[in-house]
Amino acid sequence: MSDGVDHSKRRTLTIAAGAAGGVGAAFTAVPFVASMLPSAKAQAAGAPVEIDISRMEPGQRITAEWRGKPVWVIRRTKEQLKGLDDIVPYLRDPNSELPMQPDYAENAYRSIREEFVVLVGICTHLGCSPTFRPEVIAADLGEEWRGGFFCPCHGSKFDLAGRVFNGVPAPKNLEIPRHKFISDTVILVGADDQGVA
Repeated sequence: MSDGVDHSKRRTLTIAAGAAGGVGAAFTAVPFVASMLPSAKAQAAGAPVEIDISRMEPGQRITAEWRGKPVWVIRRTKEQLKGLDDIVPYLRDPNSELPMQPDYAENAYRSIREEFVVLVGICTHLGCSPTFRPEVIAADLGEEWRGGFFCPCHGSKFDLAGRVFNGVPAPKNLEIPRHKFISDTVILVGADDQGVA
């Protein structure tokens, strides 16, 4: 017995209405989901950064930005490299035993190539940015000073390998980010042969 209702039309209208609602929901959800994804600028901020060192003079420091942090590349002179050995007794972690660097930077120079060191320029105490003090035996920093970084916020001192001195607030050496030489004149910061940091 029929009640005068065409069930096939009802089914067709129900399917059509459901499909239209699904399309509408998708159009509404796409901008919402897209707004939660990081912007191109934010994605680029975490991407590896190339640093051209072709014009660096011995003793010079250049600064780049990676992940919103200052990254320093210092081209150390032969005298500065010798000074790193002279101050070992004054350092908290001279052999870089705490994990503040990749394996390939666990050496006296904390670098891939002795001449160049790559450091994140943020003090390991409370996050200030230390000043570059390359001069030797600065009167205000002590007789043991052979050049390095001084944090004006609380007085922490680091040598030209980013190793922290004894008796200062900073508990660890400066961080060395993952990096590699992609040519003789370009360093890639944020990635190495093991992958992206």
